[in-house]
This record gives sequence, C-alpha cells and structure tokens, in this order.
Amino acid sequence: MRTGVVVMLGGMDGGALEALLRRALEASALDTLEAALATGRFDTALLLADRAPALPVPRGVTVEVDAPGVPFQYGARLLDATQRAQLDAVLYCGAGSAPLLDAAALEAFVAPLAAAGEAGACVTNNRFSADLFGLSPAALLGRLDPPPASDNAVPRRLRDQHGVPVTEPPRTLETQYNLDSPADLIALGLSARARPRLAGVIAEARAEVGAAQERVQRAARVFIDRTAEVLVAGRVSSRTWQYLESEAACRVRLLAEERGMQAAGTDADGSARSLLGQWIAESGVERAFGELLPQLCDAAFIDIRPALVHLGIRPSRHDRFAADLGRADAIEDPALRALVEAANASPVPVVLGGHSLVGGMVPLLNQWAWDEHDGVV
Repeated sequence: MRTGVVVMLGGMDGGALEALLRRALEASALDTLEAALATGRFDTALLLADRAPALPVPRGVTVEVDAPGVPFQYGARLLDATQRAQLDAVLYCGAGSAPLLDAAALEAFVAPLAAAGEAGACVTNNRFSADLFGLSPAALLGRLDPPPASDNAVPRRLRDQHGVPVTEPPRTLETQYNLDSPADLIALGLSARARPRLAGVIAEARAEVGAAQERVQRAARVFIDRTAEVLVAGRVSSRTWQYLESEAACRVRLLAEERGMQAAGTDADGSARSLLGQWIAESGVERAFGELLPQLCDAAFIDIRPALVHLGIRPSRHDRFAADLGRADAIEDPALRALVEAANASPVPVVLGGHSLVGGMVPLLNQWAWDEHDGVV
C-alpha cells in the first residue's frame, strides 16, 4: 500500500502579524513533514502551498506550488495531489495542526489504515471538525460531491454520505493543539516543546509577542495558587475542564458557550449568542473588565470570539491577532480597540484569544507555571 503525508499551507497574508503566523505555519508544516518521514511509514511527503517556502525544505519533501491564476478549491486540490502521487492511503494535516505531534503520534494515525475493510477507513483528531485525518483508500475523496471547501467536514461527510467508518483516538493536548493566532506561539515558547524550525521562529518573534507574554505569564501563575480563582470562558471543552480540575491548584470558574460555532456557521451569520457578550453589552467594557471581572477571579483566559459575534463586532484578521496579543494600539475597529484597552487595564491579568486559547494553550500554561515553580524552567 502506497502511503503519503500531505500538508497544506496557504491563505495567510497581510500585515506584520499575519506574516509572523505565516512564518510559524511554514516552519510547523516542514517540521511535521520531517517527523513523518522519520517514521519510515510514508512513501512520499508533499507540501501543497500557495507559494514556495522561505525555509530550507527537508530532504525527501516535495513542494507543489498552486498554479497561478487557478482558483483554489480545497477538495479538488487534495484529490489531485493524491491521484498524481498514486497514493492508496493518505495522512492529511493543515500546516498548523500538528506542532506537538511527534513521529510516533503521526504513525499512529495511519497504522489502522492497513487493515481497512471494504468500506475504507478514516482516522481523525476530531470527527466533527477535523484538522488532520488519515484515509484509506485515498480515492474516497473523489466521492465527496460537491468537493469539500475545507478539511473540517471531510471525516463527517465520508461517514454520513458514504458509510466510511471513522475512528477518533482519545483526544489529547498533542492532537488538539493548533496554530490559529500569533498568540499561540507564546505557550509553545514557554513550554519549549516546539520542534526546531518552529522554535526558531518563536525565538525571532520575542519582540512582537514580548508584552503579551508577560501578561500571559502573570495569569498562568495563578493556576498554582491554592487561594486564587481563574476564569476560563468561551468554547471550552470538557477535556480542558477535567484537566484543570486535576492539574491546577486554584479554583476554576468556567463559562462554556458556543461550542461548534464555526462548524454551525453561527459566527458567519451573526446568530451566535454569548452570556459574556450580554454581560459586556449591559455593563460596558470598562465596568465589565475594571469592576465586575475582578470580583469573579484573579486571572482570566477568555476566548472572546463568541462575545464579539454577539456584540456585532466583525474585526479583520489583523485586528483579531492584535487583540489576542493585547495590542490595542494596532487595532482599527474602535469597538474592539475599546474592549482590549479595558481588558489591558483590568486589575487582574486578562488573556484574550480564540478557541486555541481555552483548548491547547491553557494546559501548556498550567504545566509551565508548575515547571517554573519547581525550578524546571
């Protein structure tokens, strides 16, 4: 069985913050491909990119740059690559979806494919919103009509429309951590778990994320304070809550809302509703963060995206990234700028972000706080 690993990289252009994340995604993609080749399990390794990478490409990796003038379509692009490479099975992942997965973990995603039955097999990190998946036979991608617009729904559509058995291994920090924002680099840098190319990008980015890192560190240290309380709000999973219940010393106040917002499209149509958003709308940003929030916690980690939808704030990607880093001065949207200024001025450290903040970042930061306390870092 001819098996390949395919990583996609593209669509990240813009200003300085987008350029930073682009460098991180490129580094993560090349690190992932190199780790996959080290298993000896893959016959070919492909990077499908919108432009050639700036970093040196590992030996054995083939780079295919999108044809100029041809509109990008995710499903068609992936199917074409697997067909030209004559792959019987494929491991696909987005450029930033595997920064913590080592060679053994990548191999584990394709090992079950060798025993795929007549219906085929799919192994994924999330059957409802996939960032990576293994598939055999790879030709099953051609049965999805219309072709998928993104990776998220591929396993679910294969199961629902064609009866393909879909397996989801137990979710771990390693399978769920994703690079969605420059702020995600902070936790990776503190944890010292990034692979070589990505670690290099993180080291070069200290000037861009330094101010935010100091706030993140202050907030993370509250995790190990038995007399304190941390608020974690947004699209928080039960896995994150269970982790904190067993690994954090502090008390945890949890507000979980709008899980599956992107998959359901309620962010795009503006119908997502948020208790946090209602609270901010009723009290105003200055009172919410300056007076009310400090009554609830000693530090806060807030996935702010559902609240922004509720508040009718539709910031650009650049503004979202700047908000995640607490860079109020770099935000063009006046409503978002006022919110971030209020969060920065709060008497308690407030860390804003997206889904990845209350998913992978929180466990990494909790572990960093314990490591610092024990003198490990």
